[in-house]
Amino acid sequence: MTAAALAIEENRPTAAWGAVMSMALCVAMLIASEFMPVSLLTPMAHGLGATEGQTGQAISVSGLFAVAASLLITTAAGTLNRKWVLVATTALMLLSLVLVAAAPSFAVLMIGRALLGICIGGFWSLATAVIMRLVPQDDVPKALALMFGGQAIAGAFAAPIGSYLGGLFGWREVFWALTPIVAINLVWHVVALPSLPTAQKQDVRTMLGLLKRPYFRRGLIACMLSWGSAFTMFTYLRPFLEQVTGVGVTGLSILLLILGCAGFLGTWAADRLLTGNVAPFLKLPALVMGGATIGLLLLGFSVIAAALFMAIWGAMNTMFSVIWMTWMSRNADDAPEAAGSLMVAAIQTSILLGAVMGGMLLDSLSIQATFIGSIVLAAAAILLIGNGRKMLKPE
Repeated sequence: MTAAALAIEENRPTAAWGAVMSMALCVAMLIASEFMPVSLLTPMAHGLGATEGQTGQAISVSGLFAVAASLLITTAAGTLNRKWVLVATTALMLLSLVLVAAAPSFAVLMIGRALLGICIGGFWSLATAVIMRLVPQDDVPKALALMFGGQAIAGAFAAPIGSYLGGLFGWREVFWALTPIVAINLVWHVVALPSLPTAQKQDVRTMLGLLKRPYFRRGLIACMLSWGSAFTMFTYLRPFLEQVTGVGVTGLSILLLILGCAGFLGTWAADRLLTGNVAPFLKLPALVMGGATIGLLLLGFSVIAAALFMAIWGAMNTMFSVIWMTWMSRNADDAPEAAGSLMVAAIQTSILLGAVMGGMLLDSLSIQATFIGSIVLAAAAILLIGNGRKMLKPE
């Protein structure tokens, strides 16, 4: 082991839970910023003179730039201290929110969303690798569950509050309201994150090496299908609830609150269930969330049924992230940053394609066609995953 590597080992904290909490808040703000257009899709479209399908591309463009950033960040960052890379990505999120809130046109909105995509790609590429350095190995699933608790918080409060406040004050004010929270998070990062020097620069060869491993390649494709299914549906959930369930702004806010609060159950379950073999859990997201989408398609005209299926979807949504990032941490532990880059690229590509495909189906056919597309992708994921054993590193 080199002297630099030994220095990193000596400086590694036993368990920096304050830093984990800071990252959890950053996750909450990233999720809120990335998917806020879902709850504000209709008023944003009207305010910018665009269709709902076009405005849905505000999510896909952030995904496009997140893909590029995720593949480049670990190489571009070189041996820079990872603490300051995370601080820089959070500052970029703050700038993005200001641009979106003040956007005088659809083009400026898309520029702001592109900057957010760079932040998303940069943060998520490093997040799991950083968590693996902040806590002992046995505590990694717990720390991941805690970090993704930020996702549950964003899911529980960002969308319903965003929808409600957007109806009262306007969609721009919702984005302005996020900026002071992100500013606080920026300061918290500086204070709480320990120094995270890296002695080795990741490069493209490391990523290609991972892709040559059949189990990792299969898992990556399955992950993409699962995420693509989820966000083909989720991006266009508001038009479905308005057109099929027939709810107004208040009803929409309540249903989104139910979906989000159910996410806390998913985080709680992930913390307790992911202690052993992860293989049996890999197909659960596509199976459960795909099943919930079928339920909405068949019974979504009922508010009570819609609430039930959205709660099921929301609970699995937060567990989803912990399951797949735990899989990554255990099956690519020799190259966590490169694996993180590939995982983020795969997930963001899926979100991008899901938003594009869902928007095309919505504009050209119907909202029901969008949900059917989501179900088809979930079925493909389930078939590929099987019992999950072919996606585990050989012992």
